[in-house]
Amino acid sequence: MNAPLRRVLVCGAQGFIGRHIVQALREAGFTVRAGVRVASASRLPGGVEPCPMDFAQDTRPETWHVRVSDCEAVINAVGVLREQPGQSMDAIHHAVPAALFSACANTGVRRVLQVSALMPPDSRTRYAQSKRQAEAALLALRAEGRLDACVLRPSVVFGEGGASTALFQRLARLPWLPWPAQAVRPRIQPIRVEDLAAACARLLTVPESLPATLDLVGPERFTLPDFIAALRQAQGRRPAQLLVLPAALGAASARMGDLCPSQPWGSETLALLGADNIADAAPLQALLGRTPRSVLEGAAA
Repeated sequence: MNAPLRRVLVCGAQGFIGRHIVQALREAGFTVRAGVRVASASRLPGGVEPCPMDFAQDTRPETWHVRVSDCEAVINAVGVLREQPGQSMDAIHHAVPAALFSACANTGVRRVLQVSALMPPDSRTRYAQSKRQAEAALLALRAEGRLDACVLRPSVVFGEGGASTALFQRLARLPWLPWPAQAVRPRIQPIRVEDLAAACARLLTVPESLPATLDLVGPERFTLPDFIAALRQAQGRRPAQLLVLPAALGAASARMGDLCPSQPWGSETLALLGADNIADAAPLQALLGRTPRSVLEGAAA
């Protein structure tokens, strides 16, 4: 792989992370085939080739062969924090990606990136378990020598258009911050979505074999209340009063959130926020050739 790759299939191309990956690839001179739902294919940027697919149902490798056979790399950025009707987390995070990875190995696509997540190693959430199953499927093909694959594990991804970003920005506007006790001390190391996308583009050009896994984190570590306070300060607001909710009340609020799957707050989210989400930023800095940008830059919106 001494020359840049050409056609790249990006699955989840119209999602929050996927849109930025598409932009970064186009700016780097790649030809992009965008995996989209049929109904949304017309909303792609000019010059991007739509490729209809269904991550709720496409569980057979044969379904993917024609989509990937003329590609030199594949990036899977499909993910859901909450299940929706007709959208099984096991299918979206595990069964369909496993079929995609097998199709890549079957058709000679060597370089595959899987955007996973930095998760507590002992997390028993459905989100974490399904993501780990996809990682295992990809890394097994890598161990067999059939793929040059990398699992990307970002911490909280921050940027315009992100659901969690919008939630944090809304919380930063409140004069009182009610926060569950079990999520007061754990730390996050948020990464800008632009840096995640830049890392994907860079990994498609490096001549050496890819690392099996790569943690993607920004330069700063925060507890969640401190992060929200920093966003509030960036907005030019006075410090808010932190109101720590008893663990039982915090769990109850998450269960109420479970009733509205269209928003990010729920029991699984609370469980994921209840442990540190941090890593060494040096590998990403070495890949980018620069320090990752602070998520607080431009955070005054």
